[in-house]
Amino acid sequence: MWSRRTVVLGALLLPLVLLVFRDGPALHEQHRELAAGPRPPRGLPQPAVVGRQEWHADEGLVRERPHYTGPAKAVFIHHTGNPNDYDCADAPELIRAVQADHVEKDGWDDIGYNFLVDRCGTIYEGRAGGVGRSVLGAHTKGFNADTVGIAAIGTFGEGTEVPKPMMDALVELAAWKLRPGVDPLATVELVSTNAESRFDEGQVARLNVIAGHRDSFETRCPGDVLYGLLPQMRERVARLRDSAPGHAATSRLRPYF
Repeated sequence: MWSRRTVVLGALLLPLVLLVFRDGPALHEQHRELAAGPRPPRGLPQPAVVGRQEWHADEGLVRERPHYTGPAKAVFIHHTGNPNDYDCADAPELIRAVQADHVEKDGWDDIGYNFLVDRCGTIYEGRAGGVGRSVLGAHTKGFNADTVGIAAIGTFGEGTEVPKPMMDALVELAAWKLRPGVDPLATVELVSTNAESRFDEGQVARLNVIAGHRDSFETRCPGDVLYGLLPQMRERVARLRDSAPGHAATSRLRPYF
């Protein structure tokens, strides 16, 4: 026969046990949600993206499974270095060549960029792991964590032009991929993980939220013309995010340093 004290103690513990078991799945869902990647501002839809299967990525080249990072605090804009007079129907072939170069020449585990955009404004999934997830890229040495790398297919040095459809797609993609609450007009502090960048390993770098590859690495990428359009791009991304239904405008206050 149980004592009155045992019965009372059991009655007190039972709700706690039920609470623990009830909270278990909720915690699991929370972790799964965090792993799923950033939630874009409500009302801002995912742009159309051509998947790896559609551009016939060579999955046999991929050396490692995807790794994941935090939602994007910053976007790095690149160019691929291809001639600009390509037919947009040939973009998948160009992307496959980039993938092969990154793996076979550079020794990476897959194509480095998270996304690529052609001159007709078509957006392509780059690195494997899921378009809507926060895939760790290999696009910006020292600053791949918590960032997204977008490459414009072409070369954008002096005397060239960035086609309007390409620019529009870059804006749309950056606006969707940046984590909620990030001001595209602001700067962000990122910690360098590689001394081969412009910053020593462990050094804190203050960079624009929408930056060019040259801001963090000794390179002319993404070309003078595209780099010169980044201020315009930041303004357009900010307007697009602020106009999304249900999206609270981010603060425009800038730090003094």
